[in-house]
Amino acid sequence: MATTEECRAALDRLSERMGEADGDLRAAASPPRSVSCHITDLDLTFAGRMADGGIEVRETLPGPPRRRADIRLAMTGDDLVALVDGELHFARAWGSGRVRLEAGLRDLFRLRKLL
Repeated sequence: MATTEECRAALDRLSERMGEADGDLRAAASPPRSVSCHITDLDLTFAGRMADGGIEVRETLPGPPRRRADIRLAMTGDDLVALVDGELHFARAWGSGRVRLEAGLRDLFRLRKLL
């Protein structure tokens, strides 16, 4: 089972990759949006903002998200690490229910470019 530190490091790696992206990928991550990622097996939530082509984690909270973020993800810590490391394909994980994603339609279209 992935630890809190491993999950946070995975989110940091994801943010770095997003910041290095060019063109359409960077534009997809540009509009400021609130983001939460609930790690179900650790029962904690990373909350922050997606802006300027990256993700800034501002809080690590026990339990599920306290506020409704614009973009909400939920998965196990192992699945988060595997997604970021390229070992788990997002579309398959989402389709099988391993990853839950909730967002508005406009955000889903933008995220499609990122994921």
